[in-house]
Amino acid sequence: MRALQKTVPGPGAALVDVRVPAPGPGEVLIRVAAASICGTDLHIYRWDQWAANRITALPMTFGHEIAGHVEAVGSEVHHIRPGVFVSVEGHVFCGFCPPCRSGRAHICERLRILGVDFDGGFADYLVVPERNTWEVDKRIPADVASIHDPFGNAVHTVFSSGGASELVGATVVVLGCGPIGLFAVGVSRAAGARQVIGVEPNEFRRDLAKQMGADLVVDPTREDPVATIETATDGHGAEVVLEMSGVPAVIDQGTRMLARGGRMSLLGLPTEPVALDLTDQVIFKEARLFGVTGRELFKTWQQMTTLLATGMVDVTPVITHRFPLDQFEEAFEVAASGRSGKVILIP
Repeated sequence: MRALQKTVPGPGAALVDVRVPAPGPGEVLIRVAAASICGTDLHIYRWDQWAANRITALPMTFGHEIAGHVEAVGSEVHHIRPGVFVSVEGHVFCGFCPPCRSGRAHICERLRILGVDFDGGFADYLVVPERNTWEVDKRIPADVASIHDPFGNAVHTVFSSGGASELVGATVVVLGCGPIGLFAVGVSRAAGARQVIGVEPNEFRRDLAKQMGADLVVDPTREDPVATIETATDGHGAEVVLEMSGVPAVIDQGTRMLARGGRMSLLGLPTEPVALDLTDQVIFKEARLFGVTGRELFKTWQQMTTLLATGMVDVTPVITHRFPLDQFEEAFEVAASGRSGKVILIP
């Protein structure tokens, strides 16, 4: 089969021929129908400092946002059968550590990541544990099924700290309208927010945010987001702030635009320490700050199915490009251009 691999340290990747993997006990073999490119894949493709420090063994097939048909199953597989169309949960958990046994497997102490710690899905086939598959609702097409992973990040971020109830009638601000931020705009809109405001310097993605249902999209290079949100909320601030950028100055702005008693969920990953005015902007406000990673297993997956299958959230504006696997170089160039949403590879 074909597999897109990092074969040596350094920028780029190679499409190589390798053996089709065989599923072991508790595993399934998936024939990939669609695989979307994530920011993590861009790090690996560029081979930046994060990738050089994180990837421990080469060669390795990368890619973790996958959907496809189950081709074969190993022994001890009891629920998934060949022919079923599935999306893949890329967080492989142990099931035995304290977080796993308290229902928080997405923060497993022994977590392994598909396409980072072991071979991923930029290939014709891949093998994953049965318990990491999710049968896709028949109303959801293949390319949308492949973005369950990042869409789930958005759902988990929007609904963190107890669900969607606090979004009803609230002002929600999304800081950073990359693909996950764009999904968060759509989820917030579907959850009943009074107004959804995006903050994004990229003109192409500001337009996508409007398509996803944002009432207002702020260009932070032209206006002060904190002052704009203060005006839009009659001076009260936003009840919910969703931080997707990971930029230290933006995180600080998020605490300043947050209403008293508000909730700020942080998914973006800063690459340096972040300075905050904890006294006035967090403690005296009784603000709630939540760190978010991955998806709640598998509560978020059920929420995603409902939102996507019923049409409550239409993610198709965010899927802007599709390429065959052998055009991966062009696909990665587009994904890094700043003029794309999700880019899908089709084997």
